[in-house]
Amino acid sequence: MANILVVDDEMGIRELLSEILGDEGHVVATAENAQQARELRANGTPDLVLLDIWMPDTDGVTLLKEWQRDGLLTMPVIMMSGHATIDTAVEATRIGAMSFLEKPISLQKLLKAVQQGLTRGHEPVRVPSFHTRPTMAVHTEAQVSHHKEVAFAYVSPSPMMGMQSSSMSLQSNETQVFTLSFDLPLREARDAFERAYFEHHLQRENGSMTRVAERTGLERTHLYRKLKQLGVEPGRGHRKA
Repeated sequence: MANILVVDDEMGIRELLSEILGDEGHVVATAENAQQARELRANGTPDLVLLDIWMPDTDGVTLLKEWQRDGLLTMPVIMMSGHATIDTAVEATRIGAMSFLEKPISLQKLLKAVQQGLTRGHEPVRVPSFHTRPTMAVHTEAQVSHHKEVAFAYVSPSPMMGMQSSSMSLQSNETQVFTLSFDLPLREARDAFERAYFEHHLQRENGSMTRVAERTGLERTHLYRKLKQLGVEPGRGHRKA
């Protein structure tokens, strides 16, 4: 049993979701706008929030940004909408939403998303321990080859390491060092690696999206969406170069 908050300006949606989730044994609270959702969140932390994007007073993405800014985004949030664009869904995911459900929502998709959200909500919070800040180094022209390759180093934990977590370090001839903790959830670890991967190719190709698309094997449209989802600016590589 979990405490779930449903935020939607349509009464029929609120009643339907409340009935379905109530039948699954959950305790459901409802809010018809962002202000009511703020008040309910201030009184306690739900185990999961189902949040509509389009609402009359404040839209769901803006409310999500508020919770993130104020340190209140400590629970899984599933966004819902019948009119949202891909860009809106990507933005909500980047801010911190766990997933996105398109209306009309099927029963199977709803229950699956809720189960995944509650499972994720019970996982311990981990602080990301990766960074992609370039480090200062000096190389001669002979040391830097045309085909840059990345070296991987994995340190396996041993009994002598106690509570230290294992990690992977990546270093390329372009002097960029990237450290990734294996204790991160899979989604965060994957996003961190992909962010470093695309930044590497953007820098290598001087920000040329055409060459990066060819290098990574992605269509340009897919590449643009991927970079936006990861928060990578397409022109970043060109400025670094």
